[in-house]
Amino acid sequence: MSANLKSGLLTLLVLTSVTGCDGESSYEVTAAGSTNHSGFDFQTGSLPMPREPNDNPASEEKFQLGRHLFYDKRLSGNQTFACESCHQQALAFTDGLAVPTGSTGEVLHRNSQTLTNVAYNASYTWANPVLHTIEQQLVIPLFGEFPVEMGINDANRDEILQRFEQDPRYQTLFNQAFPNEQQPVTLPNIIKALAVFNRALISKESDFDQGTMSSAALRGQALFNSEKMECFHCHSGFNFSDSTLHADTVFVSRPFFNTGLYNLDEQGSYPAQDNGLYTVTANAVDKGKFRPPTLRNLAYTAPYMHDGSIATLSEVLDFYAAGGRHIESGFYQGDGRLNPNKSEFVNGFTLSPQEKQDVLAFLGALNDEAFVRNPRYANPFLPENNQ
Repeated sequence: MSANLKSGLLTLLVLTSVTGCDGESSYEVTAAGSTNHSGFDFQTGSLPMPREPNDNPASEEKFQLGRHLFYDKRLSGNQTFACESCHQQALAFTDGLAVPTGSTGEVLHRNSQTLTNVAYNASYTWANPVLHTIEQQLVIPLFGEFPVEMGINDANRDEILQRFEQDPRYQTLFNQAFPNEQQPVTLPNIIKALAVFNRALISKESDFDQGTMSSAALRGQALFNSEKMECFHCHSGFNFSDSTLHADTVFVSRPFFNTGLYNLDEQGSYPAQDNGLYTVTANAVDKGKFRPPTLRNLAYTAPYMHDGSIATLSEVLDFYAAGGRHIESGFYQGDGRLNPNKSEFVNGFTLSPQEKQDVLAFLGALNDEAFVRNPRYANPFLPENNQ
C-alpha cells in the first residue's frame, strides 16, 4: 500500500502496545466501559448487545449499504472478487477451502474465518492483538498487498469510487447512509457501512440458544465443560470463545493459544508463512499462538484450524485427544505434542466412542440453520433476496 493511501486510511487503526506475553497464553486486559448504543436493532435475541464504535453508530441505512457492498464485485480492483467470495452465507460466511485465493490469484496463508457473531470478537484476524474493531480489520482485505485480497490501491481507488458514484442505486444508498455529507462515496464510508453489516451478522437460534438440546448433546456439554477435556478454558461463554466482548464488557481479555498443531524445529516453530502471534510480537514464546475462534456453526465451516489443515470435526477431536499433532515425515515433520509453547490446557484425553459422539452432538447443537438461510443477510442483487 502506498504512503498516499495509507495516510487516508490508517487513521482508522488504533495501534496499541502488546502486553502480557508469557509462555502460556499471550493476552491483553484493558478497562472498557459500556458504549452508547445507536438504537439499531441487531436482533440479538437473548445475546448481549454488540459494542459499537462511537464514530460509527449503526443504522438500517448503513446496514443496507454494507450489505450491497459486501456482495458487489465492483469493490475489488479487477471486479472479479467480492467480500462474499471468501464469506458465503450458506457456509456461515466462510468458503469451504483450506485457504482462499485473492482477486489477483494470490493464495492466502490462513483459513477464511466465519463471520458468525463477528461483532463479539475482542480482536480480529487469527493472530493480531492490535486490531480491536471490524473497521480496523477491514483495512487488511480491502487494501492489503501481501497478500492481495480485494486489491484496492492508489492506481485504482478513484475508478472504484466512480463505479459507485455513477450507479443510481448506490447514489441513493450512500446518501441515505450518510445524509449529512455532500460527497458520501468515500473509502472510509465504505468501511463503515461494511462494518455495520458485519456487526449485524448475529447467530442466536441454535438448539443451545433455544434450550432444545438432545440428551446426547447435554452429555457432550458436560464433557466439554469438564477438566477431562478442558475445552471451556479457551471456548467459554455465549460465543464459545475467550476472546469475546460486548456492549457491557468491563474487562477485555484477548488471549492467544498454541494448540500443538506443528513443531517443525522442536523449538515451537510453525510453517514459515504463518507463525501466528509471533509475526506481530517477535516474541519466541508466541510462535504458533492464535485467537480461539467461536465454535458456533462448525457444521458449515470446515476445514478447521488457522490453516484449514484438519478436514472434519471428528479429526479435530482426535487431534485434541492426542494432545497435539505428530507429523512423522515430510516438510512439516515434527511432534506438536512436544511444542514448548503449547497451551497447558492441551494435554490430551481419552473418550469412549459414545462420549465422542456426545461431544459431536453438543457441537452440532451450536449450529444455526436459520442464520445461514436468513434473507436479511443474503445477496440483495438476487431477486428473491431483494428486500
